[in-house]
Formats: sequence, C-alpha cells, structure tokens
Amino acid sequence: MTGIIGDWFWWDRLWLPVNLTWADLEDKDGRVYAKVSDLYITLPYSVGFLILRYVFERFVATPFAACLCVRERNKHKVEHSPILEHYFNSTSKTPAKGDIQGLSKKVSWSSRQVERWFRRRRNQERPGVLKKFREASWRFVFYLGAFVGGITALYDKPWFYNLREVWTAYPKQSMLDSQYWYYILEMSFYWSLLFSITFDVKRKDFKEQVIHHLATLTLLAFSWCGNYIRVGTLVMLVHDTSDVFLESAKVFNYAKWERTCNSIFILFTVVFMVTRLVIFPFWIIHCTWVYPPDYYPVFFGYYFFNAMLVILLMLHVFWAYLILRMVKKFLFGTLTKDERSDNEEEEEDCERENCVSEEHDGHGKVTNGCGRRGLTKHH
Repeated sequence: MTGIIGDWFWWDRLWLPVNLTWADLEDKDGRVYAKVSDLYITLPYSVGFLILRYVFERFVATPFAACLCVRERNKHKVEHSPILEHYFNSTSKTPAKGDIQGLSKKVSWSSRQVERWFRRRRNQERPGVLKKFREASWRFVFYLGAFVGGITALYDKPWFYNLREVWTAYPKQSMLDSQYWYYILEMSFYWSLLFSITFDVKRKDFKEQVIHHLATLTLLAFSWCGNYIRVGTLVMLVHDTSDVFLESAKVFNYAKWERTCNSIFILFTVVFMVTRLVIFPFWIIHCTWVYPPDYYPVFFGYYFFNAMLVILLMLHVFWAYLILRMVKKFLFGTLTKDERSDNEEEEEDCERENCVSEEHDGHGKVTNGCGRRGLTKHH
C-alpha cells in the first residue's frame, strides 16, 4: 500500500510537463538538479536555527536591549486567591459580568476588585517588551541576511531582469550553489518559526501566521521538487524585502525611538504594498500563470504552484487591510493599539492605583493611568 501511494504521489504527470520523467532530471552532462532528499537536512538545520536564536537572544539581543534602555515594566502582582485562581485556570480568563458578581460574593470582594484581579492576572501572562524586542531583533537579523543573500544570488542572473528567462529550457535547469543554500536556509528558518510559534508572542493573526508558514513551506518544497528554483528564489526575495522594515520598526518601537519607528513603519507600508500587492501578483504570479503555456503544456504542478501563490496573495491582502487600518488611525491620531498584538489592559481604577501608568504595548497615542498622554508607538 505504501509503495502504491508513493508511486501515485511521485507520478511524473503530477510534477513534470508531458513527455518528461524523473529520469530526465538526473545529474548528467554537467547539470545538477534538486533532489527530494536534500530537503531532509532542513529539519536538523531548523533545530540549529532554534539553538542559534537562543544564543543570539541571550548574548546579543539582551545586552543590546539594555544599551537601548529596553526594560520590562513592573507588573502588579495579584493578591493570592485560590478561588479566583482556580476559576482563571479551569473556567475562563475573562469572566462575564454575572460570573464576576458570583465570584465577588465567594471571596467577599467588590466586583471592581474582582475585575481588577482578573485584569492583572491576564497581564501577568502576557509577554513583556523585552521578549518582544528579542524576537524582533532575531527576525530582523535573519531577514536582513536573507535579503542581502538573495540580492547577491540573483543580481547577475538574466531572469532577475527578464522573467521570461525563468522558463528558458525548463525543467532542465541546473541548480546553482547559491540557489541551494538560499532555499535550504530559508526553509530551515521557516521550520524553526513553525516549531516556535506556540512559544513566541501570540498575535491576533495567529492562525493566519500558521497558514502562511505552512503555505510557504509547501510552496518552497514543491518548487524545489518540480525544479521551479528560479521563480522560487524571486518569491523569497519579494517576501524578505518588506520583512526587514517590519522587524526593524518593531525593534525601534520597543526601544521607544518614536520618530525612527514611525518613519520606518511608513516606509514598510510603502514597500509592503509595492512588493506584496504589485510586484508579487503582477510580475511573479503573471510570470507563473501566463508564460509557462508558451513553453510546455500545462499540467497539475502548474495549477498547484499557482494555487499556493494565490493563497499567499490572499494573506497579503488580509495583512494589507490591517496595515492600512493602522496607517489611517495613525494619520488621524486615533490609533490606540496594535491591530495584531495581544496588548496589556489598562488599570481603570485610579483610586486604588494612585494613577499608576499603564502603558499599552501597541500602536498610536495611548492614555496612561488617569488621562496622561502616552507615547506614539507602532508595531
């Protein structure tokens, strides 16, 4: 049964144009082709990335954060209450109004005190700014390296300037060493992101992030096996470009370099819109959708590859909507929180808190404590 499934999965007609077989992509005549077995190395490499990330965050990002005066804000500790703690862990972290009234009777507290307890308890579980700074710094370093590496690998290639060259002699295109390492390192990094996503700062677009990582890995793996190497490197470069600006904006946000952060965020918005909503659909997808039938009869792989690209495009549209909504609020001065972050909640009772500052970790101008104006921040 396993052999039958394997034969069906690797059927030539699924992966290659008509009249071509896997035997045609065996190394010969000075040509070297991508092999499925090459992808196995991405899993141990992803573990290596996780180890490297740990070392980087501890010995590089943390001292760098100290130099920029990035410090954790002291969080209010909750009073010990076994009843409320049990409800928090077993029932709900955000009890309804009726439940709050019932709990207040059990612990002999006022409803406001119970609400405050749950608010502080939720804030205790939310990641601090130092954790966010370290994560953003790590991703910035990788994306910057990947972008520079991608430019280095592609700047002298004819298909970087003329997309029709992507399909010249396809699929009998020899793989270059630069393409090999660009693919292997990029896939290993995305595997590491997928493995660590449950431990990283959780965003509101958590599900979309998982879909994005899975779609990216599927797309890269398929393009590797089907020898769509040339267009695959172009797709990676297009994605890495805007990510460099996004992660750098986050780093300056957490460091409270407001003007720098705001400037980079606007630059990121422009680069994102140009690369993800203009170059990606009207150059890359146009190249994979319109040009191939001029070189060979379409086959299953042609439709599958384009379907994966369309899924990525839909995610780009979703994120573009969030970005434009943030830009709108930023321009009109009503941006009060990060559209993606799980933000800390403000303390609303200033009588007990003596107007203690409760700064949001998000976007835009926030109100601290009892109405004092806060910092302009962007994700």
